[in-house]
Amino acid sequence: MEDVVFSQIDFGLLMPLLEDDDITDISYSNNGQLWVKTLSQGVQPRHIEGLTNEVIEKLAFQCSNVMGKTFNMAHPFLDAESAELRLNFVHNSIATNGVALLIRKTPAKIRLNKEKLVEEDYVSVKLHDFLITCVQGHCNILVSGETGSGKTELVKYLASHTKEDEKIITIEDTLELHLDKIYPNRDIVAMKTNNIASYSDVLVTCMRQNPRWILLSEVRSAEAVMAVRNSISSGHNILSTIHSDKASSIPMRLYSLLESSQEIDQFLKSIHRYVQIGIHVKGFFSKKYGRFQREITQVCEFYVDDEANEAKVNVMYQRDLAGNETYNNPTSHLIDYLASQGVEMRPDPFVPIDSTLKETTEEPNVEVNNDVNVVQVEATPEEAPAETAPVEAPAETPAEAPTEVAVAEPQDATPAADEATIVLDTPVVTENAPQEASPSGSNFEILDI
Repeated sequence: MEDVVFSQIDFGLLMPLLEDDDITDISYSNNGQLWVKTLSQGVQPRHIEGLTNEVIEKLAFQCSNVMGKTFNMAHPFLDAESAELRLNFVHNSIATNGVALLIRKTPAKIRLNKEKLVEEDYVSVKLHDFLITCVQGHCNILVSGETGSGKTELVKYLASHTKEDEKIITIEDTLELHLDKIYPNRDIVAMKTNNIASYSDVLVTCMRQNPRWILLSEVRSAEAVMAVRNSISSGHNILSTIHSDKASSIPMRLYSLLESSQEIDQFLKSIHRYVQIGIHVKGFFSKKYGRFQREITQVCEFYVDDEANEAKVNVMYQRDLAGNETYNNPTSHLIDYLASQGVEMRPDPFVPIDSTLKETTEEPNVEVNNDVNVVQVEATPEEAPAETAPVEAPAETPAEAPTEVAVAEPQDATPAADEATIVLDTPVVTENAPQEASPSGSNFEILDI
């Protein structure tokens, strides 16, 4: 660890933990209890012989001298930060069971890359490429998740895919992004709010700097919500994080942070109109992999329906607790927005649209609903055999390959239920389905999942 600000401080027994790149957070409390959060194993206890309250208090006084602050009963809280570390002390006059310390490491580097994300099952290849395309198409993106889930790291990774000639301004109350140090040759301005310069003050100056991208470290106050809204409504693009239980709840979470009595419907429509993408990241200890796992569990598209004038959410990706994934194609609103930014995206980046099936079959018992990516099959005992049956091609096209339709018997069939609805899920669509419909015919397999 190289840190100019804290170079005069003797971290002593804590130094090996600070030099361990796998450790992201160090917590000391309760008269000697030491816990660390790691990238690989999550939260774990550690024991260091000789680490006592007196050692932590000595470290606090060193930090207060370096930062020019006071740490005592009259000033029981101490925050110290630099380019790579953020320290928070609580005096024992407040923390009655002994002085408390939290150290968060914020290195000026990007820990994520595509190979690592895919290998560790953080994200699939096609979802990764979709998100990068959205960044290149100047989509406004908000990343939600719990504390320590990796929201900031994902924002840093997405920001690394912005174009080099696009100016970036970061606005933070605590330094975490460090994009100006990661990319020293780019046009990046790093701004920090404090008691003198609020979010509103910094945002006014930010607009005059003419940035293409505005990166907010985290939306956690009414002032930050208004900063987000004012930024996107003025034509700038944003990347930011927020605490929310899922991506689809981001607009309502923004509204809950407001301290004014603004009309909810009007506010939600403005967010759905200008924020295109919401991403939810989850961090947990995985028994499957035997390590701390971070993964994207939901990706949503926000838009306003032109006909009904209603705020809508399109869940394009979702992963449940068992690891099952569900995909859904973006709406025409997102496709048109990307096209206006000079970025072309296929209308079916996740679920291939089946146009060939409708052209080559004349039987009324097969219907493809492209709006929700659902294939509906009307089956009867005479028409729906349990085994695969070939369907002959039309007579006028003898050279075309026959289309095979495998219809699995419904598990809960009843005499009154003649319809079986099969949702094209990830195992069916992503691996075996062709990416482009062939005009000469295709093979489709419909499975009961």
